[in-house]
Amino acid sequence: MRRPNEKLIAGIDLHSNNVMIGVINQDGKRVAHRKLECDLRQVTQFLEPLKPRLQSMAVESTFNWYWLVDGLRAQSYPIDLANPARIEQYRGIKHADDKDDAFHLAELQRLKILPKAHVYDPRLRPVRDLLRRRSNLVHQRTALLLSFKSLYTRTTGQALDLAEAKKMEPKEAAKLYEHPANQLIAQVQAEHIQALEKSIRRVEKAVLGCAREIPLYEKLLTIPGIGRILAMTITLEVGDIKRFRTDGNFASYCRVVDAKRLSNGKCKADNNPKCGSQYLSWAFVEAANFARRYGEHCRRWYDRKAARTSKVLATKALACKLAKAAWHVMARQTDYDENRMFPELATKPMNKS
Repeated sequence: MRRPNEKLIAGIDLHSNNVMIGVINQDGKRVAHRKLECDLRQVTQFLEPLKPRLQSMAVESTFNWYWLVDGLRAQSYPIDLANPARIEQYRGIKHADDKDDAFHLAELQRLKILPKAHVYDPRLRPVRDLLRRRSNLVHQRTALLLSFKSLYTRTTGQALDLAEAKKMEPKEAAKLYEHPANQLIAQVQAEHIQALEKSIRRVEKAVLGCAREIPLYEKLLTIPGIGRILAMTITLEVGDIKRFRTDGNFASYCRVVDAKRLSNGKCKADNNPKCGSQYLSWAFVEAANFARRYGEHCRRWYDRKAARTSKVLATKALACKLAKAAWHVMARQTDYDENRMFPELATKPMNKS
């Protein structure tokens, strides 16, 4: 017998073109389900009669969750974002479909064992996504520059300076070759490089206009190797630093630690190395490369590490130290302390030669 005031829990299995909603009660009994289009109006129409009794909701974190989670939260629905990478799928079931997936999410929410993902501040999320698009544009520009240099080397046997290739005008690029096809290739690539450069500058200008409004941006600039773009990337990708309890948790999320599982000193398995943020991983590796070139302590520490291991491992290890330093700067709102980051070098005299 259905109790009129019993609390309900909803699970939502979200796809690119439809939404499956499953609703259960406190005893885990299935109460209702509906398959709808990806339309917020249809979703709220189905949920409206249940809203007074909805205790909580869960939706799987797919690529297109923004509209659903933001829209329901704006209407005061208690919804959480599930982390699909940490959800253990049910076993022993021969048949499962979208309805079962929705009810499974609701059941995990009812039992309070749903692995939750972070819901980023919707006001800053577009700025973060804009900065991510800048990264894509930079990769495209780099690919074109490498292709541009490769064509010159193949046809002339000479090397073309990267800085010169960046500044070259399309008409000048065409003059490098005699064959009309090569002239056209060089001219088109030069035009695309210029267009990408212009787009990158526009994105940077828009993002940096928001920099001073973001907490802790200025403090991150004090860390070696971290400039304006990297500071913005780190700040916007992190969001709320309080979601990382320790500097080790943060470094793991930044993908700057080994993904291994050890037992009795032996490697039993390789954990998923892609867990975490690829953008933070890129940011701290870039910061490590700059820091080892321009930071005295960072260069000395890197050289010692590289002598014992390799340049790749030393760069990753330095990136890990920078990530932990960034966590302390952001979580404890303190200034960067070089002696704390490199205590083994703090008491030793610096070589000025």
